[in-house]
Amino acid sequence: MKVKDVLVGILPIIVFVMIWEGIAQLNIFPTYIFPSFSAVIREFYRLAVGGVLLNNLLSSLFRVLVGFLLGSVAGITMGIGMGCKEVINKSLNPIFTLLYPIPALGWAPLLMIWVGINEMLPITLIFLCSFFPVLYNTITGIKGVDEDVIKAARTLGASDRKILTTVILPLAIPNIFTGLRLEAGMAWRVVIAAEMVAIPTGIGALMMRAESLLRVDIIIVCLMVLSVMCLLFERFFQYMEKKVTAGWR
Repeated sequence: MKVKDVLVGILPIIVFVMIWEGIAQLNIFPTYIFPSFSAVIREFYRLAVGGVLLNNLLSSLFRVLVGFLLGSVAGITMGIGMGCKEVINKSLNPIFTLLYPIPALGWAPLLMIWVGINEMLPITLIFLCSFFPVLYNTITGIKGVDEDVIKAARTLGASDRKILTTVILPLAIPNIFTGLRLEAGMAWRVVIAAEMVAIPTGIGALMMRAESLLRVDIIIVCLMVLSVMCLLFERFFQYMEKKVTAGWR
């Protein structure tokens, strides 16, 4: 990456921070409503050193990893079945078509009754958030494979399993990774919302406690952490996609 490209990416952030700090130093707004960037960084340091930020982040990270992993595995597995077998697709597609438009957080009131207000609530919400997009991206990727390529492999004597593992899945992987990349960031948004509503630990819960104390600096710290985690997860799947598909792109 060229130095020029790095500067182009960093310069707007530096300008934004300078404007933020300048407005705060003018004392146009009360500091408890609009804290300066330097005050936010000091609070970030205090929360990090005290372990408060790390403990809450680890709670949120655990929920995201478990829910996202289970939802993605279920979505890919079901997507492969529906994409490869038309009878399965015709049987299950009407049900999933009805359920897919419901936002993940729309399930929260029902899950509070069924699952309870406990650790399983955010995990289940993240599962639902991850499952449907990954499912449909997997189906789209599989159905987008050229039929002539599959026929050629079958003509050469490849079994159905061999065709699936060496032809269909490699060609469908870009679509699958698209679903994973998009939902990796969405999983963090869902867990924050779930923690704000019902869970006493996690970044979302920390934000709600800060809101009750009018600690805008802590809220901004939490938002910064959320932004970084969403970005890291999305970039991880971008990297993995390039790594996995580098051989046949």
